[in-house]
Amino acid sequence: MTVKKLMRIIPGLMVTISAILGLIHSPWWFALTLFVGINLTQSGFTDFCPLEKILRKLGFPEQ
Repeated sequence: MTVKKLMRIIPGLMVTISAILGLIHSPWWFALTLFVGINLTQSGFTDFCPLEKILRKLGFPEQ
């Protein structure tokens, strides 16, 4: 897996899982969905993404 692919997979999984948990368990899980959305929006404007830095430090290949 490359950083580029993981940058789409991980947020997608987080939103999906938190939406399911929000519907089934507790509405507070929608806060995670909101956080992921805000983070994706700010990374689009600033080109800074904490997940990308973490994945690079873990040694995932860039391409």
